[in-house]
Amino acid sequence: MKKIKPIKILEYILLTLLAFLFLFPMVWMIVSAMKPEAEVYGNLTSWQAFLPSLNPVNWFKPYQEVLARFSVFTYLGNSIFYSTTFAIGSILINSFAGYAFARVDFTGKKFLFGFLLALLIIPVETVLIPQFTIVNALGLVNNRLAVIIPGLASIFNIYLFRNFFIAIPEEIVESARMDGANIIQTFFKIMLPMSKPAVATVGVLSFISSWNDYIWPLMVLTDRSKFSMQVAITTINTTQPVYINQVMAVLTISTIPLILVYVVAQKFIVQGLGGSGTGIK
Repeated sequence: MKKIKPIKILEYILLTLLAFLFLFPMVWMIVSAMKPEAEVYGNLTSWQAFLPSLNPVNWFKPYQEVLARFSVFTYLGNSIFYSTTFAIGSILINSFAGYAFARVDFTGKKFLFGFLLALLIIPVETVLIPQFTIVNALGLVNNRLAVIIPGLASIFNIYLFRNFFIAIPEEIVESARMDGANIIQTFFKIMLPMSKPAVATVGVLSFISSWNDYIWPLMVLTDRSKFSMQVAITTINTTQPVYINQVMAVLTISTIPLILVYVVAQKFIVQGLGGSGTGIK
């Protein structure tokens, strides 16, 4: 029997504590959405705060009540549309740019790529006002496209795709060219399928980024029927009367799609962020 070293035991203890630190707010959120308002505040200072109502009849009442008061499914559908469209657009645009920097020779490529990397130090918040000015000039304010288009191009995602495309052996690309494939066919039939970890990573990170975005949709949308979940949560949290169990129910609903997306693509995300896995076996 293999002996477990004391350092390993310490690592497991620290990892368990760290996991608990990150999980307990989520656990409290979920169980608070499964009890009446009075119980949420009544159990706040005891261990019972992490238990749902002892009466199962109360478990789904906050969900029923908040769904009756607000158009939660409309907001949820908006967020799914924004995030899915944003993820697909991010994959296409950033992979095209990454492919150009990796495999296409053009004047000033190294300078342009270095300039793009230097832009990573600029906080996103500093360009919100110029970005809004451009969107307003184009007449896209309160348009769904205004939520999606401005953030599609990402320097980090371009860099990620470029690294994956460079890792693919040149011999494979040359073989495709000898078989008569042009640059577009080579991209879609060779490069992109062999970079599944990068595709999954960019897709999931873009989906999560769009789903969690609050400031930009709040700036460009004025019609409540177009609000995303994050903007709608603020509206729900400020519409009187405010019930904490209903707010927690909406937060739980908002969290479920992110968990599902991450669970499905977890394997590829680890490979993509770890810089391994080009699809070559």
